[in-house]
Amino acid sequence: MEHQPVLLEQTVHALLAAPALAEGGRVFVDGTFGRGGHSRALLAGLPQDARLFVFDKDPLAIAQAQALAVEDARVVVVHDGFATLGEALQERGVAQVAGIMLDLGVSSPQIDDGERGFSFMKDGPLDMRMDTTRGLTAAQWLAEAGVDEMREVIQNYGEERFAFQIAKAIDARRASQPLERTLDLAGLVASVVRTREKGQHPATRTFQALRIYLNQELEELAGALEAALSVLQPGGRLAVISFHSLEDRMVKQSIAAAARPGAELARLPLRESEMPQPVLHSVGRILPDADEVARNSRARSAVLRVAERTTTALPHAGAQQFVAARHVAASRGGRRGSAGTRTRR
Repeated sequence: MEHQPVLLEQTVHALLAAPALAEGGRVFVDGTFGRGGHSRALLAGLPQDARLFVFDKDPLAIAQAQALAVEDARVVVVHDGFATLGEALQERGVAQVAGIMLDLGVSSPQIDDGERGFSFMKDGPLDMRMDTTRGLTAAQWLAEAGVDEMREVIQNYGEERFAFQIAKAIDARRASQPLERTLDLAGLVASVVRTREKGQHPATRTFQALRIYLNQELEELAGALEAALSVLQPGGRLAVISFHSLEDRMVKQSIAAAARPGAELARLPLRESEMPQPVLHSVGRILPDADEVARNSRARSAVLRVAERTTTALPHAGAQQFVAARHVAASRGGRRGSAGTRTRR
């Protein structure tokens, strides 16, 4: 269960190079503590009067974060998803931060522990919840969801072209026996998905879709991006590591919208002073090099995007207008996956 942080040096360097730090900014946020690799590396470069707020929904991650807080008084632990970072900081008297990092998706220990239900390679209960203290499990949702609902989730969150066939197979199977184990679901999906990209398991996209949907990962990411724009001080930096196209597309489009708020007005006869000014400056996109991918195969799809807050005040409408939330049919209306309560990342 060894966890190798992806793009570790690049992420930490980007935050430590934030102008806000040089100008006295001392509050940073790790929105996805996981097993603490990025947090520990960042703490090593931060001054002793800094504070690092760490967020996570996973109780096991929180236990490790609390142990780190005992060792390092600069650490403040928040057991919640990163979408709540604005509220959580405000409750603790923090109005602005100098840096925020988000390492999206599921961590290696979560995948490697079959009992968590994230892996299609290891047998375990079909759970898939980041926070095991609340929300429906994957098994519970699969027992209740209609065929159309399953198809929409698998298609929209997994970008799976065989979504309808998979949903029909699940419906037929549960009529005689419930789906309760990971390998059982993986085998069922594999019996339906006859073609797949080289090196990819037939159930990859289905497991991704269920995990993202049950944990409301895209909705959480949209909330976190809005909060980040609101709390980053001028010169503060946002560093986001994504692992699949749905996440990266949202991050990329949101940064672009905040960096070019007047793009839709470019053809109008307006003076430069009349154009909306950028709220963010895109620092760039960073990919893992060949050496890192060779050491850690899970880094191969990683993308790090870094943006820096400008001095421009947010527009009256707030940060929401910049966030390119992916609205999918499966997320509209009531969400049975949340059992009536929003599940935090």
